[in-house]
Amino acid sequence: MLENILTEKAIRLKAQATDWQDAVRMGGELLVNAGFAEPSYIEAMIETVKQLGPYSVIAPGIAMPHARPDAGVTKPGLSLVTLANPVEFGNKENDPVDIVVSFCATDNTSHIQMLAELAQLLGSDEAVTTVRNAKEVKEVTQLIKNFQFS
Repeated sequence: MLENILTEKAIRLKAQATDWQDAVRMGGELLVNAGFAEPSYIEAMIETVKQLGPYSVIAPGIAMPHARPDAGVTKPGLSLVTLANPVEFGNKENDPVDIVVSFCATDNTSHIQMLAELAQLLGSDEAVTTVRNAKEVKEVTQLIKNFQFS
C-alpha cells in the first residue's frame, strides 16, 4: 500500500526550512500537489501543532503533522520531506526534526493500514538512515518498494 501512496511526487529531499511551520508547509504542499488534500489542509496542520503542541514529533528527528479529515482531505495520503538542516518543534525528547511525514485521512479508520506500514518502515533504523541519507527520490521509492512489510 505504501508504495502506491508515497510516490515520487510526494517526496522532497534535503529541503531548506526556516522553522517547523515552513517544514510542515512543505509537507502540506506535497499532499496538495499529489491530490490528497486541498490547500486549506496546510494551514490546518500548522494550527493543529500550535493548539496541541509538538505531539506530532513521534520519534527522535521524526515529525508526523496532520489535521482533521474535515480540513480539506481528498483521499488518504502521505508526503515525506527530509530537511538539510533540522528544525525545532518544541519537543524536548525528540527535537530537532529532519524527517517530516505529513499525512491526511478521510475518516478515523481508512488510514490505519497506511500508518501501520509507515510505522514498520520508520521502526527500522536501517530504513530511517537510508531516508536521511537519500540524495535522490528514487532511493526512497526503491526502499519502500523493496521493504519487507509484515
